[in-house]
Amino acid sequence: MESSRHDMVGTKADADRALPGSYGHAPSGYRLPPATRLGAVELQVSHLARSLEYYEQLLGLAVLARDDRTASLGGVGATQPVVMLREVPGTRPVAPGSRLGLYHFAILLPDRPAMGRFIAHLADIGARAGSSDHLVSEALYLQDPDGLGIEVYVDRPRGSWRRADRELMMATDPLDLADLVRAANGVPWTGMPIDTVMGHVHLHVGDLDAADAFYAEGLGFDRMVWRYPGALFLGAGGYHHHLGTNTWARGAVAPRAQDAKLLTWTLVLPSLDDVAELRTHLALRGVATTEEPDGMLLADPWGTPVRVRA
Repeated sequence: MESSRHDMVGTKADADRALPGSYGHAPSGYRLPPATRLGAVELQVSHLARSLEYYEQLLGLAVLARDDRTASLGGVGATQPVVMLREVPGTRPVAPGSRLGLYHFAILLPDRPAMGRFIAHLADIGARAGSSDHLVSEALYLQDPDGLGIEVYVDRPRGSWRRADRELMMATDPLDLADLVRAANGVPWTGMPIDTVMGHVHLHVGDLDAADAFYAEGLGFDRMVWRYPGALFLGAGGYHHHLGTNTWARGAVAPRAQDAKLLTWTLVLPSLDDVAELRTHLALRGVATTEEPDGMLLADPWGTPVRVRA
């Protein structure tokens, strides 16, 4: 979602509280465990040094490991990455919306003060960002040097979420930037907090029915928002969305080998038994997977890879 989009569903006046179990449509068969979360995204970039300058200085991520061609980044003091960068010689930046696959990946901050500090930091360095109030969250939108989309956001408490029938209410309203900055209470930005995580991934796809079949009936996500034109939002464990899909890049082609792009995103299940159960379900649906030491790798109908691990 971006600031140019309109309300997704209903209005505040006709909404009910989104109590646990009162919203969303579960898949007909396999359903992801409630404790499902996202791991790191891996990105193909054109110039590692240029990307690191952006991800460190503007976003405030810390380098956890690095070699000549790759780097892993996470919150300051963290041990687990949220973003992994891979420089591939000959890679070219892409124009937003020109390729299927990544629309944006979304970095989730732990609280509103952290979001306020980040907004003040962007203002201090003169960086431009889009912004939106999504009712369930408050978000900023940026693009890295290769044209890859990034969201940085903070969730609102689940007790404040609303639903219209069984559909979770999400919107794209103006964001109260000043209120978020006030929440920082004048504390300066010192980088992404240690408990920063990957909150969700949003993908350009070629067809929403096929996305529903693959990601809901296949991978086992619940449908959270489905009436917004050209988009479908899916989550596990009652979360507003771990995955967004849209057809807003209609006519776009799949990324080429030399394009900057999303190489993989990661779905983390609670246990190896959960991974095995999903693998069996996917095999029955005829979905090809490649085994990995703690999970598997598969691709959606448009070639976007997702890694599933315990």
